[in-house]
This record gives sequence, C-alpha cells and structure tokens, in this order.
Amino acid sequence: MKFGEFSVDDADGLALACALKLPAAAFSKGHILRPDDIARLQQAGLRQVTAVRLDNDDVSEDQAALMLARSVSSQHVKLSEATTGRVNIHATVKGIFTVDKATVDRLNAIDPSITFACLADHARVGIGAMIATFKIIPLAVSRSVLNEACALLRPATLFNVMPFEEHSVSLIATELAQLKSSVIDKTARILDRRLAMCGNHLAREFRVAHSVSTLSEALLEIMAIADSAPKLIIVFGASAVIDDNDVIPAAIREAGGHVLRVGMPVDPGNLMVLGQIGICYVIGAPGCARSPKENGFDWILERILAGERPDAEDVARMGVGGLLMEAQMRQLPRQASLTPKVAIVLLAAGMATRMGVDGGHKLLAEFDGMPLIRRSALVAQNSNAASTVVVVGHREGDMRAVLSGLPMRLIANPEYASGVASSLGAGLAAVADEDPDGVLVMLADMPRVTSDDLNRLISAFQCAGGSSVVRAVSKGKRGNPVILPRSLNDAIFRLEGDVGARHLIETSGLAVIDVEIGAAASIDVDTLEAVIAAGGKPAKV
Repeated sequence: MKFGEFSVDDADGLALACALKLPAAAFSKGHILRPDDIARLQQAGLRQVTAVRLDNDDVSEDQAALMLARSVSSQHVKLSEATTGRVNIHATVKGIFTVDKATVDRLNAIDPSITFACLADHARVGIGAMIATFKIIPLAVSRSVLNEACALLRPATLFNVMPFEEHSVSLIATELAQLKSSVIDKTARILDRRLAMCGNHLAREFRVAHSVSTLSEALLEIMAIADSAPKLIIVFGASAVIDDNDVIPAAIREAGGHVLRVGMPVDPGNLMVLGQIGICYVIGAPGCARSPKENGFDWILERILAGERPDAEDVARMGVGGLLMEAQMRQLPRQASLTPKVAIVLLAAGMATRMGVDGGHKLLAEFDGMPLIRRSALVAQNSNAASTVVVVGHREGDMRAVLSGLPMRLIANPEYASGVASSLGAGLAAVADEDPDGVLVMLADMPRVTSDDLNRLISAFQCAGGSSVVRAVSKGKRGNPVILPRSLNDAIFRLEGDVGARHLIETSGLAVIDVEIGAAASIDVDTLEAVIAAGGKPAKV
C-alpha cells in the first residue's frame, strides 16, 4: 500500500485518505475513486488528492476486520457490520465475558495495523452489550499479515460469553440480639436484586441463631431438599468472619463439607468464605455484600452462576483490579419492581432554519390549540414513561415560557448549533441519575404522535426485557420516536455533529423491534409548507 499525493488524472482506483467535500459531491474517507468521481474532482479544479494505492495483496479495511472477527470461534456473540475498518462484537445473552489475555497480547503484537480491544476478563454483560472490537488502522492491510492473525485466532478461544445458568439459591442469615431484623430484610431484598441481574432468584430463606450447630443443621436441611437446578447456598453471618475456625467455616465442615478459602484479595469483600458441600458451593458473604455496591462477593457469585467452578487459586488471583473502594453503584434495579424503566428525552433545541425568514419557529406553530412544543411535552407527560426531560437551545427563553407550569425538567444545551448529537447527549446525561433501562428519544416537531403511540413503544420495550431497540414505523418504513436501551449509552455519548442514532442502531448488533403507529411516525414539520399540510397554524415569530 502506497500513501501520498497523487495526480487526479491518475486517481482511478485510489482510496481517499481523508474526506472530500465538493460543491457538487462529497466523498468519505476510504472512498474508492472511479472515473465519474475523477470527473467531479477535475470540475472542482482539484489537481491532486491525498490517497493510497492498494497493492495486489492488500485487503481493504472492512474486509480485513470482518475476516478477523469471523476467525474467532465464540459462543453467544453477534458481529456488527464492518464499517470504517471496524467490527464490533456484542453479547446475545446475560452472562460473564471471559478472554484469553495471552492470545490478545500476541494478536496485537503481530502488526500495528491490526488492533483488538475488549472488556476486562470476567466482566458481567447484558444482552446487546458491546464486549469487543476489531479495528484496522490503515485503509488496508497486507494479506500476509492478515493471514498470520487469522491463523492465530482460528485454533484459539479468544473470548466467550458464559451465560448465567439457573440455580436453586438459598439464603441463610444468622442472627444475634444486636442485629436488627430490618437489616436482614434489606439483605434479602438486595440479594434477590443481584440474582435477578444474573437471571436467577432467591428460592428460599432461613434465619437461624449465630452458632455452629444451628447453621450446620440449616445447611444439612437445604442439602436434603430435592431441587431440579444446581444448589447454591449463601450465608450472611450476624458477625464478620475473623478466623478459619469461626462460625461459618466451622459449620461448613460440621455439615460434611470443606472450606476452600477464608478471605479474598478484593476490597471491599476481604472477609468472604468459600466452601463446598458435595458439589454445592457455600458462600459466606462479607458484610459489604449487604450493600448493592460492587464487592468481591459479586465476583464469586457471578462466576458460579455462569457455570464456573472457582477454587482457592482462582480467588487468590483476584488481587489485580481488586481494589474497588471507589467503585460506582452497580447497575441493580433500584425499585422492587423489575419492569424496565423508560425515560423520555424530548429534543427541542434546533434552530428551525428550513422555516424561512417569515415562517416563524416551527415549535411555536399552533397545533390542537397550543404551541407545538407544549403539545409534544404534554404527550410525553401523559405517557407511561417514568420521567421527561426537554432539551432546549435556540430561543431558549421562548421555549421555557411556553412550557411554563409543566412538571418536567428543562435542560439547556449551549452547543445546540453543533447538531442533534449534542442535544441527545445532554438529554441522556440529564436522566443518568435515574438510571433508566431505556431512553425514548422524541422529536418535538412531530405533531401527530400521541401518548398512546408512546405507550405502545414503551410496552414493546418492556416486553422485550429492556434490551432491544424499539422503533416507530409507518407502513414498515422506519421513523420516530425510538427507544434506545441502556447498553448504547456510551456509544450515544460519543456521537458528534448533526448525527442521530440511526447508524448506531443499524450497527449495534441489537435486536430492533418495529412498532407500527401509522403516519405519525413519519410526519414532522421542518418547513412552513409542512406545518400547514399537517394542520398547523404558523407562528408569527
């Protein structure tokens, strides 16, 4: 591959090294120039272009990325389309991501043109979560380098997603006089939420005195129960374990089991006990596991639920990365209900430039007896969404005045002129403290969308478990609004310019559920003519 400046007259077959914008055409980076393209370049007065000429053994960036991704034999994953030299990999199940670090290091050392990045080993992932990405740095890579990389990947298990398996989970809480029953109640609720995030639930609960004999009897009672799923016993002691002969490890031995390890190199979580009775694991949970914050208990619990069989050596190797004192709150349900929660982001920051000098602002045009922006806000408010945030920008003062009195937050986007991506990011940041499972992105200039339409989208999202994209369509043609699941948040924050989420949806690898809402999905009012055609009364200003 040769990179440099080339004469336009000799540019047939070259791949552009950077995007070009001409009066009559625009070409993206990597575009392969053809004779009609060259004619346009010549008409624009260009004599040279910065480009690359591919050698006979070069493989284009998209093809190379796809070949690498397809060389990996992994379960429970889905590949995105190849674009700009990148293929993203997404999980198709809830589970634990595992990766062979040694093979990753060898792959990334083959040649700088090939890169692979992924999540940390044993990261918990949800359906649709992005777990890894192949990226080709130049516009093409030599076939010899690509073949070497593919040969490394084919026999190896580079990464996998281990799905969570159903377990029969029992909780034993030991009691002392000074331990309030409300603390034990809260412990059970938080444990059940943890289990729900891993596709499980608490099957039964025992409360016994904090002694070796009573705990041992409870362990034996659970072991005698006939369960169809593998057993897992979790013990929350009323007092922290301080010795290998303390109540929890001693009770495990008295019940005929053995103790694998007392203590772990993860903080919070040091005071964990791991034992077994037969093939059933018994976890003595550390006191920090009464909180939903990430701790060492999560690491052990998730591995067992995903089918791994951790032993003392596995626990001993958890020290690197095990300092979690500043860990953020886990993505656990904050309410007793596990129904996916949806927040609405109503975008109303645009400049309405297509309305013309005398067309007034489209969001101030009157529909159903009120300004369009207020109508859209009321539609959102009257839906089943948990909350609504309105993002304003251009003519912020007018928008705030029209929305006065409505019980919703208004967020100013000072960068509204840069395009819709900044408004989308501002809205997403505004609802982040609510930690919704999905964000319904609603455009304020769609006068025929109703609260019932929004409820149909929200219902479809909840029925799908909160992990799919839900999109309004009109006679099968894609439109708006759209609900974006939480797994896309990071990618949305990275959008720039006048770019919405359409391309992101198409390359995310997530399932897309289309909901027919009729013409409302495609009617927006960007122009004065569109306002009138939709039955609106144009604003005077």
